[in-house]
Amino acid sequence: MKAQRSIFTVFVLLALVLAACTTAPAPTTSVPVAAQPTAATTEVATAAQPAAGGAAVSVTIQNYAFDPGNLTVKTGTTVTWTNMDSVNHTVTSDTGLFDSGELGKGGTFSYTFDKAGVYTYYCIPHHARMQGTVTVTD
Repeated sequence: MKAQRSIFTVFVLLALVLAACTTAPAPTTSVPVAAQPTAATTEVATAAQPAAGGAAVSVTIQNYAFDPGNLTVKTGTTVTWTNMDSVNHTVTSDTGLFDSGELGKGGTFSYTFDKAGVYTYYCIPHHARMQGTVTVTD
């Protein structure tokens, strides 16, 4: 009787292990993050559809992050960053092309991207965790 119980227990455990190994994970989907529109925003850029040249795109600085952190725009687009955090942040190009200086809460900085390319930027005081990219296409 004890041997039958042990064999039964082994089969139950084996069935549980096999079930755990063969259960497919739930599918995940990716949803692009869009900028919060403001009165000055005429079009929001996404990876699938860049903002038209001459458009304005907003990036929010909040919770120690740029939102959206990565965006694609056409040449001639002006990007405006707005600091919503209570601490100062900067918007500083990795190559020195632009630098907002310190932006306090509610402070804004704008830059017009006139040349195609990939522009990486960061916040000087929080460089390790605050980085972003603007990809500019013709």
